[in-house]
Amino acid sequence: MASEETMRAVVFDTFGDVSVLQHKTVPKPKPTKGDVLIHVKAFGANHAEMHMRRGEWDEWNPISGLECVGLVAADPSGKFSVGTKVIGVMGGMGRDRPGSYGTFVNVPIENVVKIETGLSWEELAVVPEVYSCAWSCLFTVLDVQKGERLLVRGATSTIGQAAVHLAVNAGVRVTATTRRKERFEMLKKMGVESAILEENPLSQHFVPDNKFDKTLNLIGNVALLDSIYLTRAGGRMLQAGWLGGLAPVKDFNPMVEMDSGVHFSLFHSKVLASKEFPLSAIPLQEIVSKIERGEWDAKPAVVFGYDEIQEAHRVLESHDAGGKIVIVHRD
Repeated sequence: MASEETMRAVVFDTFGDVSVLQHKTVPKPKPTKGDVLIHVKAFGANHAEMHMRRGEWDEWNPISGLECVGLVAADPSGKFSVGTKVIGVMGGMGRDRPGSYGTFVNVPIENVVKIETGLSWEELAVVPEVYSCAWSCLFTVLDVQKGERLLVRGATSTIGQAAVHLAVNAGVRVTATTRRKERFEMLKKMGVESAILEENPLSQHFVPDNKFDKTLNLIGNVALLDSIYLTRAGGRMLQAGWLGGLAPVKDFNPMVEMDSGVHFSLFHSKVLASKEFPLSAIPLQEIVSKIERGEWDAKPAVVFGYDEIQEAHRVLESHDAGGKIVIVHRD
């Protein structure tokens, strides 16, 4: 039972399957200068957290969790009043500091954004990591412009769906891939110009003069070379996901396997709120308002209670959720 000095947290003390995720009572974090103490109400489950639990990630913390939504419990700076509804995302959460799998979490102040909304906690929890990453990929790195042709590989993943919403809203012509034909109709309703079956190589279906201005590869290294090939000279290809696994590209020879003039970049979500990728540049309030008005269907695919964290990770591992998995505190 948690007291004023303690809290509940989901902790893994060793790497392994979902059974290593255990609920424990741990010391409650204290207000810290430069941080905002958030009372966590809900959080999204991310594939990075699955890889951390397995021991496959470069950084991890026994209390995982890269994002959250909740209420400000304390802010030594005075910027946020106690009780303010906020989004917290990254800033070392779940990596070099405890994350949002605790009922309270300290988040660097630059990684916290005030949000005004009537959305439920579980609906709001879809937004932080997914839309921050998708917006940064499209508008900071790829610099997509109205009328350009954009290929989104892995478009029915959580970041993929967010990217489609944002790109279509900006007047971009989107071609979206998914590994399931039954999701073509969903993508068409979202406004994509074309929905096609994800496969590797995908380039076999495109003649050399039918390449894309910009490509967002969420499949990962297995589709890296193919995605570079699908991007026109002077265009940009960005890799920002690893749905196909973490295995590296073997024997990569750029001289033979890359066309000249394609710009290849990487985006890693841990840079969110850095000088180069400030959260203040991302219109999170506008995004939340669009979702609340029903302009975008961005509801969580599956919602679990806090006590169901192991089952949430089982669904995460299956890659069959079809959207964001959210864990909510039902207190």
